[in-house]
Amino acid sequence: MSAPTGRRRALAKALTVLLPMGPYADMERIRADAGAVHMKTLPPSVAVWLAAVAHVRHAHTDYEKLLAEGYDRESARFFVIDQINAVLTRWRATRLLDANDELA
Repeated sequence: MSAPTGRRRALAKALTVLLPMGPYADMERIRADAGAVHMKTLPPSVAVWLAAVAHVRHAHTDYEKLLAEGYDRESARFFVIDQINAVLTRWRATRLLDANDELA
């Protein structure tokens, strides 16, 4: 992560608030993704949320398998919402993904 120190602290705090019980390896990946250059204009809480949902979707659900089976991205994302929320719940997330969310 090449974000300035203040940004890194803000991302770390937002991550702790959002996912207080997340596994260390997953949290490090989410922290790095939230600190990516394309996320720098977003508020830390938004960058962490987007990075967390994307990480969980790709690493902890059947999303990639559904894409490989020929589902389009929107359909595959719809079918894994419950899996994403199950992981977020295990990690004691303070927010869950809603089917109406744009990134769902």
